[in-house]
Amino acid sequence: MANQVIPGCGVYHIALGVSDLERSLKFYEQLGFVTVRRWKSGDRTIAMMDTGDGTCLEIFSDCTGTAPEDKTCGAYFHLAFHVADAAAAYRCALQAGAAEKKEPAPVTLPSQPPLPAVIAFVYGPDGEQIEFFQVQE
Repeated sequence: MANQVIPGCGVYHIALGVSDLERSLKFYEQLGFVTVRRWKSGDRTIAMMDTGDGTCLEIFSDCTGTAPEDKTCGAYFHLAFHVADAAAAYRCALQAGAAEKKEPAPVTLPSQPPLPAVIAFVYGPDGEQIEFFQVQE
């Protein structure tokens, strides 16, 4: 369904601050993400990784949680990726070093209309919550 208010609107990137950039890049590369851009901004290095469909994960190095822009209030509490196979994505993430949060399980979102899906959650290198979302329509 196309956005009727902002034509062409969709997710371009989601920003994530990490404590160890190289560790996070390696982790997400093992999930099949590809670094498409990398640059410096002050003391920080920033990398843009294509998740596979043009949506990007923008990773900022040296996140300590102490600077105003690193505050947790107002932060997204998980990042959900649409996937063809939630169980396979979950296994891939665990093999790449993720920690288990919730094994793949079927759910039906009580939306109108209801949305059947399989979801799974893991924790990434800095404890970020990652959801794999497989629509079952």
